[in-house]
This record gives sequence, structure tokens and C-alpha cells, in this order.
Amino acid sequence: MADSDLSERQGFVRVDNNPEPDNADIIWFEGIAGRRLRACIAPSFRPTPRGTAIICPGRTEFIEKYFETARELQQRGFAIVILDWPGQGLSERLLDDRSKGHIDRFETFMGALRNGLDALEGRLPRPYVSVAHSMGGAIALAAIAQKLVRVEAAAFTAPMWGLPVNLAVRYVIWAMRAMGRSNDFARQPGPPEKFDGNIVTHDEIRWQLQRNLIDAAPELELGPVTWGWLGASLDILNTTTKPGLLRGIDIPVFVASASEEKLVDNKAHARVAKHLPHCTHVTIDGARHEILMETDAVRQQFWAGFDALMRTADI
Repeated sequence: MADSDLSERQGFVRVDNNPEPDNADIIWFEGIAGRRLRACIAPSFRPTPRGTAIICPGRTEFIEKYFETARELQQRGFAIVILDWPGQGLSERLLDDRSKGHIDRFETFMGALRNGLDALEGRLPRPYVSVAHSMGGAIALAAIAQKLVRVEAAAFTAPMWGLPVNLAVRYVIWAMRAMGRSNDFARQPGPPEKFDGNIVTHDEIRWQLQRNLIDAAPELELGPVTWGWLGASLDILNTTTKPGLLRGIDIPVFVASASEEKLVDNKAHARVAKHLPHCTHVTIDGARHEILMETDAVRQQFWAGFDALMRTADI
């Protein structure tokens, strides 16, 4: 299916046991280079909202995967916005091969965040609170640090603030980009993942949700990353994690790391957190990478930290 056809798709991808947030709508807006991008908005349950929670998904993820989290935030009094990043979900892809997890530079993601919030100005009550996972955590941190968006508090789950990439691999990434192979897979697609042996969650029902949604709408699927994605990730992390820039983030921050992390560098969480002026950093025992898709017991620990963050921020 062509991206021009995808941009006209109305409504949500629906599967059993995954109701959308109450009174939610899909909106389309324009990103960098005129790309058609998709977002979800939903109002607060309260006559006087506490503000807006901006949900920033991770790589391969999409709006519908975060319906449960969005409903929980609605119950806490927040309006909601969730983005399909450029090149993900039903937003316009960057390459003809839709399966490639590609980005030219993280400024494309950050511009989408800024453009989406600008397009919704007047529909999203202040204050803004960021809730960002994994790659979304790299995007949100960079956008906040560079003053592209203004939020009053930020919560991160397993943020991608460092990658387990050694110097030899960094050289290969540089070489591939220099040779014009940025658009090539860094690793070829393999067989479908099975729950047994997965490294993102202990909760099989929540793990299965993403598969059910992709079965319902195969165009949601995204494969392995390109050399360009890896290079762009290293570029933004080298820029954003500088101590001087981090010290300028003068808002309350909550960071939840997973004790059984296999995808991002947990040591980077501690390095970043120590330079943020108002940061609480916890490691959740028994959690794998996708903390918000984990078991109820793990998720409750995140929500306890989030609620404490809101008290600190007086939201």
C-alpha cells in the first residue's frame, strides 16, 4: 500500500481488548519535507484538565500500542497526544522499502514533535508533560534540551540515551555512511520473534498486542534498522548527553531503567541523570525493556514514580 493511500486511512487499527482512549481522534499534520504524519489526541476526563501528556513511543512502535497507557493518563486527569514518528506506524515512511527502520537525522523526529504540537495549539491544555520510551526518550530529551518544545515535567522509561556499540562497530557505521550505504539494513530481517526468549517484557498478553495489531494492519510493521538510523542515533546522543546542555533542563524528571535491559545502555541513564538538576532515577527490578508493556507489578512501580513526579512538579 502506498503512503499516499495510508495518509487517507481514517480511524484506528482495532483489535480485541485494546480500546482506544475515550473520545480519541486521529489527526494528520505535516512534517519536515511535507511528509504526512499521524497523531492521536484525546481529552481529559476532568472538566478542568491537569494538562496534556505527550506520549513519545519507541522504535517500531505506533499509536495503538499505547492505548492502555493513554487511558491511564486520562484517568489521572490528562489530555493525550500520541505520535506516529516519521517512518513508523502509519506516518509516511522515508524509504520506498517500508520495512526498513530508517531516519536521516533525529532532527526529523524532533521537527515532527514540534510541528505536531504546533498544529494542535489550542486543543491541548497546558501544562505539557512528556512520557517517552526508548528511542522516544532520545527524541524527547533532545527536543527539551534544545528548547524545541516546552514541558513542565518529563518521565522516561528505558530511554535510548546510549547504545551498546563499541568503537569497532562505530567505525563500521561511519564507513557505511561514507560509502553511501545509509539506506541499507544494518542487519537483515530474521524469523518472527516468539514470546519465549523475547527480551522486552515478561507479560505475554501485552507482548502479543503488537503482533495482533500488525496482523490487523500489516503496514504498521517495521523491520531492523539501517546504517543511517544507527549513525543518526549516535549523532544525536553525542550532542544531547553533554553535561552543559543537560544542566539547562530545569524541570522535574523521572527516569525508570529496567533491571533486565538488553537493548539500551543502562549506564547512560546514570550518566545523564546525574547532570539533570531535578532528576529521580530508579531501576525497576524484574523489568525488561518495555516497562509500560510489562506485568502489572512492574507497571505499578512506574506509575508510582510518575505520580511522585507530578507532585514534585505541582501538576
